[in-house]
Amino acid sequence: MAKTIWVLVEIEDGRPARSSLEVLSKAAHLGRAEAIVLGSAAATVAPSLGEFGAEKVYVHADPTYDTYLTLPAVDTLSDLLQRQQPDLLLFPTTYDVRDIAARLSARHNLGLITDATDLRYEGERLEVTVPWGGENVVVATHPYQGTGIVLARPKAFSVERFEGRQAEIEQLSVTLRPESQQMKILDRVEVQSEGPALEDASIIVSGGRGLGKPENYHLVEELAAVLGGAPGATRAIVDAGWLPYSYQIGQTGKTVKPTLYIACGISGAIQHLAGMKGSKYIIAINKDEHAPIFSVADLGIVGDVLTVLPQLIEEVKRRKAQL
Repeated sequence: MAKTIWVLVEIEDGRPARSSLEVLSKAAHLGRAEAIVLGSAAATVAPSLGEFGAEKVYVHADPTYDTYLTLPAVDTLSDLLQRQQPDLLLFPTTYDVRDIAARLSARHNLGLITDATDLRYEGERLEVTVPWGGENVVVATHPYQGTGIVLARPKAFSVERFEGRQAEIEQLSVTLRPESQQMKILDRVEVQSEGPALEDASIIVSGGRGLGKPENYHLVEELAAVLGGAPGATRAIVDAGWLPYSYQIGQTGKTVKPTLYIACGISGAIQHLAGMKGSKYIIAINKDEHAPIFSVADLGIVGDVLTVLPQLIEEVKRRKAQL
């Protein structure tokens, strides 16, 4: 009998979030995928989820979920869990969903595994792959005893379409408690940026300590601009205050899988590699020929990044002008 897997689908700008669709597609390959979608746009989003693998969608189109943090969703999922027992809750790793998963784990005494890059069933046992020591290894299993929770890393799975699949829609009848409406969202501030978003960019140019000082980061931004890509950064220079956290790539930052990743002055610490080694092609520029970044690079340039980058920028501009 197929395992029943629930996926909480977040809504962004009136559409299902990509991170949610990634885990929904994975759930559809693991067993019977059922989605839960909450918020004022839930009824609009729900019918499209069958195309991404959902066989059933639970819907509660209440704007309370849009206005109050975490607890209304926790109460709704808790109510569902009291009436049904899925085999697995497979959730994307986002700020809100991590909070929801932690509260569900504590409230219902459910096992919780985070940072998953893959998972599969071996008979009745769920094996979960997580990063460790710069590699992806199976370090945790969840026995088939009740419901478990797994949080998947962004970009761990691809979004797939299941042509012709139409999901059954079930409207939830839930009364949200006043006690769950304590943390209200007062304002939303969108950080303005130019070019593609880091998570969606097909080309990323990233900088590290090898740039020497914050004033030199403009070289990374300029190369990213002429290539039509997005600039990124290591944890080291984000922690040093050069750039905001939204630029950080790595185990404690964003996970990216661009077609091309250019690492500029980056040594290749394990936590950084964990966030970008899935890139299709990697070019590394570093004056230390023994830097670990070269072990994952398809092309390595041994040299001073402050010398190489200006030349590279000019060459790209010259070739673009000839097109």
